[in-house]
Amino acid sequence: MSTQPTAQKASLQGVKIKARKRQVKASAKHEPTIFRDQLYKHLEPVTDGDFDGYANALIQAGSTLEYLKYADALFEILLVGGLLQPGGTYLPDGAPFSPFSILKAKEPAEVDDMKKYVDVLNKLIRRYKYLQKPLEESSLPALIQYCNRWPAAQIDQFAIATGLLMSQGLASTTSLQTLSKDHLVKNDLALNVATLIFKAYLADQSMQHLGAALRRGGVKDLLTLLPANKREPKTLEDHFKAQGLPQVAEWFTKKQFAAIKDGLVVTLKEMCQNEEKTEEEIIDYLKTSQEEQPIPDVDFIACVWTGLMSAIDWNARAEQNEGMILREIGKWSPILEPFCTTAKTQVSLINTVQLYCYEETRITKSFSQILKVLYNKDCISDQAIIFWHQKGAKPQGKQSFLKATEALVKFLQEQESEEEE
Repeated sequence: MSTQPTAQKASLQGVKIKARKRQVKASAKHEPTIFRDQLYKHLEPVTDGDFDGYANALIQAGSTLEYLKYADALFEILLVGGLLQPGGTYLPDGAPFSPFSILKAKEPAEVDDMKKYVDVLNKLIRRYKYLQKPLEESSLPALIQYCNRWPAAQIDQFAIATGLLMSQGLASTTSLQTLSKDHLVKNDLALNVATLIFKAYLADQSMQHLGAALRRGGVKDLLTLLPANKREPKTLEDHFKAQGLPQVAEWFTKKQFAAIKDGLVVTLKEMCQNEEKTEEEIIDYLKTSQEEQPIPDVDFIACVWTGLMSAIDWNARAEQNEGMILREIGKWSPILEPFCTTAKTQVSLINTVQLYCYEETRITKSFSQILKVLYNKDCISDQAIIFWHQKGAKPQGKQSFLKATEALVKFLQEQESEEEE
């Protein structure tokens, strides 16, 4: 039975009556139920299935009800059909379910059907923009942490609605961090909820859009969706592929590679700056890293170059930079050479140097000299340089770099012709 708000006693105008603390506390405790009952009165006259009618009723109710004050209660009603008590179960006061909530959608839950319900929320939040912040910062994280207590069909409806809310820009992905809590990762619940969220999101947006949203929301590692004893990249990749989300699996793999490469660059820099580390120790570390966490050879050689170059302490005097970079490359070339064993890795190294010189303007003019040093140190071959010059160069600064290396390429071609004769 609904609880009706008690009528306030009349008081003299301008006279403030201070209520007892206990009375205020008791009144505050029941205010969400009063809000719920008043909201129901706006929703009950609407014909079931009239989504425009529900949207208009909610927008109209916002002119008299304190939506901002009762934002959590509002979203509990609209998302799970009623008020919740601490722990995630419904408030045991005998109140009926809301005339409108996403749980009214048909079962099994489908994205197209759920869009009609989320569209009502979209219109409401677009009208009352102040509701977006409590939705993404308070309501969604709280509801997500309770979803282990709900029936499977209800979890599916909630997950799909959450994905659509995120894809439509009504909520950020920050609340997904809640899924990594221990009680949710059990029995693959967190992983399955995230999968439904991603499917709903990708029904509206691209993987690039989702990836950017996850990055902005601080969702850094999807492995936390798995129990600690199952956090293997392959387990996650296989799951998403089996669920028809190969684009998520590919995105995750690239993220893993990026993290591995960043770690390799940092460690290599530290080892190069440590005078006690020998070339042999550094090479052994790199070979071990390549075996334990295989990165494609072309990416690996780029990481090695980046790590070596990041260890350089640049001289403030510009005229000394060219001499310094050539000395440093000559010094570290024995570390590069063991990983330049194929034509593909050698061309990749040249392209890496090209991009480095393009971005590091202090040594842009040193590009051809750097190639000479790498050639003399057996890191790159004449065939690799000639191939790069003819059809392998990157577009960044291409024409200027090709022109700068014309003399070198001509010399190598002539030398190659003499050897053939």
